[in-house]
Amino acid sequence: MARRRRADPRVAPPDPKYGNPDVSKFINRMMKHGKKSTAREIMYSALTMLEKETNRPAVEVLELALRNSMPMLEVKPRRVGGATYQVPVEVRLERRLALAQRWLIEAARGRGGKPMAEKLYAELLDASRGQGNAARRREELHRMAEANRAFVHFRW
Repeated sequence: MARRRRADPRVAPPDPKYGNPDVSKFINRMMKHGKKSTAREIMYSALTMLEKETNRPAVEVLELALRNSMPMLEVKPRRVGGATYQVPVEVRLERRLALAQRWLIEAARGRGGKPMAEKLYAELLDASRGQGNAARRREELHRMAEANRAFVHFRW
C-alpha cells in the first residue's frame, strides 16, 4: 500500500489529427520500442479504412468498439480460510478503457497474414459490431463473474 497521497491522474494530450485523447492513448498503448510515428501511421490508416467502410466518423466507430470491449465486472482471487475464491468486482473506468484497448491491440496482433493497419481495422470493425476476439474476451469475463456471483460477499 502506498503511504503517501493518491497519485493525480495524468491527462493525455489529444492527438493531432482527430483531437481526441482516446485516440492518443490508443496510439501510445500500441507503440512498440518508442516508435510513435509508426504507431500513428498504423492507427490513422486503420481509422481511414474504418471511415470509408462504415460511412461514419472514425472516432465514433472507435468509441463504439471500445464500449463493446469494456468489461463492467472482473474476477479477483481472494483467499479465505485456506481456499481461494474468484470474487467478482466492478472495474474502474480507467481500467475498463485500458483493458479494452489492450485486448483490441492483442486481438489485432493475433490476426495473421496482413499489415497491422488492416488487422487493426478488421478488429475495430468486428468489435464495433459486438464480434471479434476483444468482445468475446469481455463476454467470457462477464460469464466468469456471473458464475462466481455467490462469492460476492467476500468483497473487501
